[in-house]
Amino acid sequence: MSNVAFNAWLDTTRQRVESELTTRLPATTSTLHDAMRYASLNGGKRLRALLVYATGNSLDTPNEVLHAPACAVEFIHAYSLVHDDMPIMDDDDLRRGQPTCHKAYDEATALLVGDALQTLAFESLCEPSLFAEQSRDMVKQLAVASGSAGMALGQAVDLAAVDQTLSLTELETMHRLKTGALIHASVTLGALTAPSISSTDLQHFQSYADNIGLAFQVQDDVLDVTADTTTLGKPQGADIAKNKPTYPALLGLEAAQQKAHDLIDAAHDALNAVPYNTQYLACLADFVVKRAH
Repeated sequence: MSNVAFNAWLDTTRQRVESELTTRLPATTSTLHDAMRYASLNGGKRLRALLVYATGNSLDTPNEVLHAPACAVEFIHAYSLVHDDMPIMDDDDLRRGQPTCHKAYDEATALLVGDALQTLAFESLCEPSLFAEQSRDMVKQLAVASGSAGMALGQAVDLAAVDQTLSLTELETMHRLKTGALIHASVTLGALTAPSISSTDLQHFQSYADNIGLAFQVQDDVLDVTADTTTLGKPQGADIAKNKPTYPALLGLEAAQQKAHDLIDAAHDALNAVPYNTQYLACLADFVVKRAH
């Protein structure tokens, strides 16, 4: 697929995501609602929603069926960022070049924004566009990926790892939970919109997701070293300043960059094993390591 065609798909799909998120967010009738919209509609790559659409499109699922799961994963991601930025967690002042939610509002409001966005995600998966069995399976997948066996556990490990020395295996485990679990869920939710998908093909899609999920975090660690604050939209060198374990710290910068590319190669191999048109997923894999923020 040409870069022009892929970029056109990116623009169109991101606009679709923004529109669908806006529709599902509550109208601004209170500070809480205003802060929910601030935290959810402040830009971003929308990678998780893009993965839902790209996976579903490869299986010929209509976009109308993909809107709900795409919004669900974005609401979970937005909630996680709001809580992650708070003083009791990472204590960050900037997110996507704008003041973080607790800075734009206050800590109590930010806490409630995260709570409300999390519940809104599961409300989205109960929409009539999904069959009852699809809705049930998606709720289970997203709950497991977000909870104490997935993203929340990864965040807990991350907090405990400050000022600690982790092995490469321990670092990978942490990031497969903190970042990778929701990316895994995004691809899985897209695949679950096709009831006829075989368990073997689903496993290949999930292998793709696991590889790009880890590659995404490796690239994040690389960008923390190589990019500037303006490009990143958050403080450059934040992980180093907080003495967090990172791939460049463990492997060196060049080896970390090579690891990201090796993971993307493995993701492409997984896509080549399924009998579908996965061109958007392939381009998204490359996007993970080519992005500048």
